[in-house]
Amino acid sequence: MFVGNFGATGFGAIAPGTDLSRYARDLVRMHDAVIGGGRSALQPRPVVQRSWNRVLRSGLAPDGCNARPVLPFDEIERRRRHSPLSEVILELEQVIRAVADASHLLMVVTDADGTILWRSGSSKVRGRADALGFREGAEWTEATVGTNAIGTAIAEAAPVQLFSGEHFEQSQHPWYCTAAPIHDPRTGDLLGVVDVSGPALTLHPTVAALVETAVRLAEAQLWRHHESRLERLRSSAAPLLASVTGPVLLVDEHGWVAHTSGVTATKRIAAPRGDRTLTIPGLGVCTPERITDGWLVRPAGADARIALELDLSGAPVAVISGADSTWRTSLSARHAEILLLLHLSGRRGMSVTELSSAIHGDPDHAVAVRAEISRLRRALGAVVDGRPYRLSDTVHVSLALGAAGRLADCDFVRQSASPAVRALADG
Repeated sequence: MFVGNFGATGFGAIAPGTDLSRYARDLVRMHDAVIGGGRSALQPRPVVQRSWNRVLRSGLAPDGCNARPVLPFDEIERRRRHSPLSEVILELEQVIRAVADASHLLMVVTDADGTILWRSGSSKVRGRADALGFREGAEWTEATVGTNAIGTAIAEAAPVQLFSGEHFEQSQHPWYCTAAPIHDPRTGDLLGVVDVSGPALTLHPTVAALVETAVRLAEAQLWRHHESRLERLRSSAAPLLASVTGPVLLVDEHGWVAHTSGVTATKRIAAPRGDRTLTIPGLGVCTPERITDGWLVRPAGADARIALELDLSGAPVAVISGADSTWRTSLSARHAEILLLLHLSGRRGMSVTELSSAIHGDPDHAVAVRAEISRLRRALGAVVDGRPYRLSDTVHVSLALGAAGRLADCDFVRQSASPAVRALADG
């Protein structure tokens, strides 16, 4: 389950006991001096300085409100229906309902693009927020409204709190805002941002904890909804599973496993598609069979193999054949490099530190390597075994180099960012 990045440097804008009125005046003076190209004894926090640099390059004006286009109501409703956060919005609103009016705060929830889809909280503050364009259907990214907690949290991929003059636009200086990304607990993908905002002089240090609580609640609820969907899939498929003999997996649309039989349990496989075979540890080459709300995945046969052609004659492409199906998929340069290196390493394979050194030039990028292998498996299935990393016994790899004819003459090899792949050009 995904774990959020709370405690990131720059999250809290104030310390307990701060004189908010005086600090706000100091920040406004700092803003005017730094944005105007002058000097200031008080310097922006690193997260603020990075954001101001991005916004200044975009050409937005700091004096006043930049344009805030607002989506029509029908489009807002469509986005709400399609947002996974619609499943948890009531729980999020309950987090602040008891304190909203007394604390003069608003909570907004955006989609992954920074567009506000929901807003709730203090009735007294809503009117002031409307005048600022802080309302449903408005996009609050850095590119649209400058440095603000929502847009900066998206840009920094971390929780952000901003106070008064730390905002880029002067019209936002009377406000504080505290925002944190909400991620899909299954995949880590960004789903949106939850933000709590209010008049600057009402900011309390506990607001950051309130936002943290809201995000953790949302992600926990999303995970429970995921588990409930898997349970419903198991129940609906029970009669069919009772009639199936031999090894089988029951998975949802995204490859999350609801039931296993005759195979070591696993949490997730590559998302099945009807026109693609899969290779799965413990089952070998498999064919997916569509059922209501999910897939049955069974072995294609003891002798089944997958042929993977790694085409490096142009932009990298994988051509995969097996069990009466053939499909093509584009590869990132990094994934093509990994497949090429593992193919050349043979059955010996490569450790994570060896792959890190081969791709990045040092052994210190193990986390990045593991993440790329995970993404590669989601794209192609379990073509890569672990400990050490090597191509599965069920996968036969061939290279297509086009007119180059050999690796040493291949443009992909010669231009690779991987030192180990580039070295093949010297062979």
